[in-house]
Amino acid sequence: QVKLVESGGGLVQPGGSLRLSCAASGSIFSIIAMAWYRQTPEKQRELVAKITNGGDTNYAESVKGRFAISRDNAKNAVYLQMNSLKSEDTAVYYCNAEDGGANWGYEYWGQGTQVTVPS
Repeated sequence: QVKLVESGGGLVQPGGSLRLSCAASGSIFSIIAMAWYRQTPEKQRELVAKITNGGDTNYAESVKGRFAISRDNAKNAVYLQMNSLKSEDTAVYYCNAEDGGANWGYEYWGQGTQVTVPS
């Protein structure tokens, strides 16, 4: 089992920045990739950014050039630096981890952290 705990959400004005953090604990040796997703009441949960153990990253088109995902393996943490925030970035952001071990393909989720960018 893997436990994920997000932090860093909040209210920020358009054009501002926030940094989300996600701390992983438990069977972290089985994680092969970590990601950030977001969801609003009007939309399905969508992938924002993903990073593999090898450091490969991919981003949603809507955040390319503004957001950056990174990992600190020593701290078992993943971060999402969000710059030039827009009102459409308002959502609950979830940390995600993909299991590549005994529970191959299983995805773990954090509880979510709210990011609000007023229009």
